[in-house]
Amino acid sequence: MTTSSPHAPDTVDLAGYRVRRIGYGAMQLPGPGVMGPPKDRDAAIAVLRRAVEAGVNHIDTAQFYGPDVANELIHAALHPYPADLALVSKVGARRDAEGNWLPAQRPEQLREDVEANLRALGTDRLAAVNLRLHEGDDGPDDQHVDLADQLAAMVTMRDEGLIAGIGISTASRAQVEQAIADAGIVTVQNAYSLLARDDEDVLELCARHGVTYAPYFPLGSAFPGMPKVVDSPVVQQVAGQVGATPAQVGLAWLLAHSPNVLLIPGTSSLAHLEENLAVAEVDLDADQLAALDAVAARP
Repeated sequence: MTTSSPHAPDTVDLAGYRVRRIGYGAMQLPGPGVMGPPKDRDAAIAVLRRAVEAGVNHIDTAQFYGPDVANELIHAALHPYPADLALVSKVGARRDAEGNWLPAQRPEQLREDVEANLRALGTDRLAAVNLRLHEGDDGPDDQHVDLADQLAAMVTMRDEGLIAGIGISTASRAQVEQAIADAGIVTVQNAYSLLARDDEDVLELCARHGVTYAPYFPLGSAFPGMPKVVDSPVVQQVAGQVGATPAQVGLAWLLAHSPNVLLIPGTSSLAHLEENLAVAEVDLDADQLAALDAVAARP
């Protein structure tokens, strides 16, 4: 895929919600390690309210952020919710008292956790819920569940009106193809950035099927094999040319790269929130887009 026009649509359809392409991710609202209450509760609530005030109508969250913290803050800050606000959560994992991430993949666990999200958020329906698949062969045997059974449980909850749309996260191309065929998914969350484009074929698959794609680690991470976008000399050079930060350029490239990309950058800082929202105003010309495209070869 080559990068599309910088004048891509500002909104996309997400399970019947018309959402702006720059949303907000709630993962950074809880305390360190995504555990416990925020350092400054008032600041966290102010960030959520400012995001919606500024036009954000897509918030990505999970009951296991905290656990139980992010959703409580969203409810405290925003309930009753604007009619156009798309609340998107995810299931497939839980946390223990030490903060470990535990798989929760069985169909009955998926339902329990969707219902927990609904209770905590104080809503009758979520715009979408992502099934976060468990990576690797570790974990208890009862957590190795056939994807078809998981998708069937998600479809049942959609049919019951608990969720408007189904998504999938941390999924291979084959799993995404199955989810499109069996569950008519509306969104995918996978790791992807300007410098880590191994998931390009999944992004293209989603674009062909009208499925939104929300990259996590959109600017890379400290994990091995995930280089930081802001460290790229080309990104830094383009940032200087357009008067933006390297992070803004990395996010603006994603928006220009494919019209089905949704951004869900998270922060607990009002200043950082404003910087993220300003990505919509970053215009990259054809030469700059070509230079950024060439930073990492297409897989």
